[in-house]
Amino acid sequence: MGYPVMLQVRGRRAVVVGGGKVAARKIRGLLAAGADVVMIAPKAEPELQALAAAGMIGWRVKTFAPHDLDGAFLVIAATNDREVNEAVAQAAASGQLLNIVDAPEQCDFHVPAVIRRGPLTIAVSTEGASPAVARRIRRELEERYGEEYGAYLEFLQRARAIVLREVADAEGRKRLFRALAADSFRQNGRWDEELAGLLAKEKERSGEREDRNDEDPNVHC
Repeated sequence: MGYPVMLQVRGRRAVVVGGGKVAARKIRGLLAAGADVVMIAPKAEPELQALAAAGMIGWRVKTFAPHDLDGAFLVIAATNDREVNEAVAQAAASGQLLNIVDAPEQCDFHVPAVIRRGPLTIAVSTEGASPAVARRIRRELEERYGEEYGAYLEFLQRARAIVLREVADAEGRKRLFRALAADSFRQNGRWDEELAGLLAKEKERSGEREDRNDEDPNVHC
C-alpha cells in the first residue's frame, strides 16, 4: 500500500517519454500542477504538438536516450513499447520519481484519477491495479461533487480568514467552522449573508459571557 501525498511539482522538470494519448493525459495533469514538462517522442498527438508550438511544453523530436532524463525531478514512461519503457526505468537515477505506465511494480508513484473543484482535489487510486475502475469511481464522484464546490471552497478560504480574525474564542471558532462546513449551509447559497449572521450571533454570545463574568464576584478572586 502506498503513502498518499499531494506532490508539489510547480517549476520542477517532468520528463514524459511518449507522445500518444496516455502521454497526453499525463501531460495535461502535470501542466495543471505547474510542472516544467519536456516530452520525448519522435511523433506526437495533435494536442501535444499544439502545446509544444505554443511553448507550453518542450518537445525533443527523437527516440529516447538516457541523457534525456538529466535534471528531471519526475519521469513518466508512457509509450506503447515495453522495451522503451524498460529503458526509461533503467536510466532513471536514484532520487528521480519514476512512473512506468505498463509496469506498476516498477513505479515510485501512481497517478490517481483526479477531480478538481477549485481548492478541492479528490484523488482515486487503485495503485495501478485497474486505472479503468479508478476512472469509473472518479466519474461517480464528479456527479456527487459538482462545479459548485469550487466556488464554495473558495468562499470557505475567505471565511476562515475572517473567522480567525474576528473571533478570539477557540470554542466559538470551532462552532463557526462546523456550521460553515455543514451541507445545509452550502445548499443555502447565501453564504456571505449567512456568515455575517453567524458572526453576529457568536459575538453576542461572547458578550453575554463577559457580562456574566463581570457580575460574578468570584471571577477576580
